[in-house]
Amino acid sequence: MPGPRAKHGKRAILREKARVAVLISGSGTNMAALLYASRLPDAPYRIVLVASNDPSAAGLAIAEAEGVPVFAQAHRGMERAAHDAAMDAAIRASGAEYVALAGYMRVIGPAFVSAWAGRMLNIHPSLLPKYRGLATHQAAIDAGDRVAGCSVHLVTDELDAGEVLGQAQVAVLPGDTAGTLADRVRIAEHQLYPRVLADYVSRPFDADWLVAQVRERALALPQAEETVSHGMPCFGIVKGKKFGWVSLDHHGDGRTALLARISGLDEQAHLIESDPMRYYRPPYFGDEWIGIRLDLGDTDWEAIDGWLQRSWRSVAPKRLTTLIDAADQF
Repeated sequence: MPGPRAKHGKRAILREKARVAVLISGSGTNMAALLYASRLPDAPYRIVLVASNDPSAAGLAIAEAEGVPVFAQAHRGMERAAHDAAMDAAIRASGAEYVALAGYMRVIGPAFVSAWAGRMLNIHPSLLPKYRGLATHQAAIDAGDRVAGCSVHLVTDELDAGEVLGQAQVAVLPGDTAGTLADRVRIAEHQLYPRVLADYVSRPFDADWLVAQVRERALALPQAEETVSHGMPCFGIVKGKKFGWVSLDHHGDGRTALLARISGLDEQAHLIESDPMRYYRPPYFGDEWIGIRLDLGDTDWEAIDGWLQRSWRSVAPKRLTTLIDAADQF
């Protein structure tokens, strides 16, 4: 089956679906929701592994019946680090690029979390930052909340404290118990998690998101401003020269790219020769500019920071660069 289409203006480019491993400990209903959603037309991800810390987890049988590879390693009798390492090895062997926790009831150690930073998601049955940890439904009822719900967030070392990527609200009804409320929240979870996961794995290819990342970095530079030039977002010094553009399917080339200043033709040629998929000569911009693809799915944003700073410095008045250099000494 072909992968989803990443839209770029008038063109649509096929790209591979993101590979996701799902970790479970029990029935696997959220895993099943993710799996079935992955088989819908234009879904941007596919499930390549379902793994569990409980070999008897019912969700493993669902995954096997659906033809998804499974892995199980009981955690009892193992040091946390050793168990984490076994799970990590299975995930990497599957080729997964992302990890989705779906009722995985094992606390993950910092090394495992760090290894998958920015690529591990979890679903939690509350409207974070409210009610981290367990017994969330009863906590909402006891607090007299009119709404409860669920959140999908990135996993960090701090429990249920990572960036919230999406939430769904569920009304608390008169006479609700923790059990009745949990049943309705679970329905919301099954709607929310596939949508948020799909959006998250698509971000590295989404033109609006990519422009926002460049904008945040460019406008953090001294006296930088944004305009529109040649139909593209453009960044320059206030009342001064331009130091960057974001090319969006320029002349139908299907690319989302940063255009930054360089030293000249020799550097341009060297960059293109070193990585012709990432670097290119932007039409109509000449030898002192390089196109840097942002839509390949593996953008190094620290490197983009460096390109923007270098490009800004090449056009900034000396009074600005002198101030920056002086500040850097402290």
